[in-house]
Amino acid sequence: MHVLIPLPDRDFDVTEVAVPWRLLLDAGHQVSFATETGAVAAGDPRLLTGVLFGHLGAEAEPRAFYAELLADPAFTAPLAWADLDVAAYDGLVLPGGHAPGMRQYLGSAVLQRQVAAFWALERPVGAICHGVLVLARATDPDTGASVLAGHRTTCLTKWQERVAYYLSAWKLGRYYRTYPAYVEDEVRAALGPDGTFERGPLGSKRGTASDDGPAFVVVDGRYVSARWPGDAYRFARAFLALLAA
Repeated sequence: MHVLIPLPDRDFDVTEVAVPWRLLLDAGHQVSFATETGAVAAGDPRLLTGVLFGHLGAEAEPRAFYAELLADPAFTAPLAWADLDVAAYDGLVLPGGHAPGMRQYLGSAVLQRQVAAFWALERPVGAICHGVLVLARATDPDTGASVLAGHRTTCLTKWQERVAYYLSAWKLGRYYRTYPAYVEDEVRAALGPDGTFERGPLGSKRGTASDDGPAFVVVDGRYVSARWPGDAYRFARAFLALLAA
């Protein structure tokens, strides 16, 4: 099957892109990428070296996957958001990231329209961390409500966003606060009175290729969501299960 991963020009989360990409390829699927104008994207460089004193960045295996991703012909020749024929894809993955370059992707009306069009096809959609904001901001053209209205989801939680900000603000300022509003607050508002937000367990341990224990995802029909890079492996596996179904 053919899966689309839209990206900003810079600052996407390395783990949230490289892990799903690698697992999708390993399962025999085709993955294409798209950016605003077709420019080649780049991950958040801080996540490759460690955000603060070598900590808070991507783990070794996702960094290795990212190095492989940079040589993928599909990654180095992305499509433009406006030119996408979303009906050509069997699945959509919306990764996250929190650094300033993400605002290009999170705030694009063009991308939101394309995502809403894909959502209407009722095919598998996965969103992780800030990527859930793209769905929250994508609206149903008939109702004007978010496509997430009435659904179950998670996203980067308020406690996670607060902890990362408090740990790093003395050195990095608002690096971990992409917007003045918390991601969770905006997503909850998009769900409307009939939707359900699921926070998941507290804790900072990451899931791995061999251990999904600490990770958390929410599956709602053909939609799967996750909170942060620590959920990336379980998220990718849940998305693969939706494709298989």
